[in-house]
Amino acid sequence: MAEWLWELFPSEPEGQLSKRLNSLVTGAVCADVARDLGVRAHLRLGKQARDDGAYDSDNILGDVMEALIGAWYRERGLEAARSFIRGAWGARVQRGGKAPQHPKSQLQEWAASAGRSVPHYAVIDRSGPHHAPRFTVQVKIGTLAEATATGANKQEAETAAAKALLEKVQG
Repeated sequence: MAEWLWELFPSEPEGQLSKRLNSLVTGAVCADVARDLGVRAHLRLGKQARDDGAYDSDNILGDVMEALIGAWYRERGLEAARSFIRGAWGARVQRGGKAPQHPKSQLQEWAASAGRSVPHYAVIDRSGPHHAPRFTVQVKIGTLAEATATGANKQEAETAAAKALLEKVQG
């Protein structure tokens, strides 16, 4: 992915390329790619996992996508894996003229520019089965504001909480 982005955006600064890369390799994006490829129809899950909605879990589908890329590389080599990734991600790489900024980075930059303390994240709840957990995270900027969000993993919950807090402070 990094190689592809460098080829597509050769004059873009490294920081912007990193933002693009991070937005394209998240578990949620990998899960979306897996859904687009029809991976769910090929999963074999136990009854409990099926009952818990594992067929649509970003965690599971994201992990499966990563495993597929690894298997493709092992079985077919680098060129085939490169071709597979480029075909599977397709137009996602070209979306948006400007590199997206991750909500956590955006919140941290906002706090710094506003002379506020660094955002503090805390997991306030973990629930659900091992294969389909739910994390609830709270983010605070001192006593100014706070927001809470839930996600399929800690990172997803932190990202959603940062986005929610940004919406509060930027109005």
